Amino acid sequence: MFTITESAQNYLAELLSKQEGTLGVRVFINQPGTPKAETCIAYCREADVQENDVTQAFGPITTYIEARSIPFLEDALVDYNKDRMGGQLTIKAPNAKLPRVNEDSPLEDRINYVLYNEVNPALAAHGGEVSLVEITDDLIAILKFGGGCQGCGMVDQTLKGGVEKSLLEQVPELSGVRDVTDHTDRSQAYY
Repeated sequence: MFTITESAQNYLAELLSKQEGTLGVRVFINQPGTPKAETCIAYCREADVQENDVTQAFGPITTYIEARSIPFLEDALVDYNKDRMGGQLTIKAPNAKLPRVNEDSPLEDRINYVLYNEVNPALAAHGGEVSLVEITDDLIAILKFGGGCQGCGMVDQTLKGGVEKSLLEQVPELSGVRDVTDHTDRSQAYY
């Protein structure tokens, strides 16, 4: 899956020894499979553990890995290098931004896949983009437009004729989409 070097293990173990109530570190990726993906390591306390986490020991530390992040952490490397300023912990996750979705992937990942790989490339021609804010209990994708789409007079047509159509075709569990963008700011609008 991924590697934590011995120097990183020792560094993290030292940090953990100075924290009360920590079980280990939690490893996860925010917005996996998208251009905005960020690989994260955080202290893990009992309240942070999720029932589907995968636990793995790396030398003196225990990691709690978010199950959803596992495919995106393949070939990741956590390392620590000492330098004149003390040292630096680095995380390299070459697969964090790559879309790795299938019909069994979480709904959020499948929606982001369609947005970032099909919808946003088309919107980029007008300097625009759209991102997922949340999914409601009644399976409506709440979206936010940015760039040239924010304040654009054609955004309703883009939302219904393009974005919603693409999402409903490829993610049939969705019941619809809703835009929560503040379109009063028209300074970057394409139309």
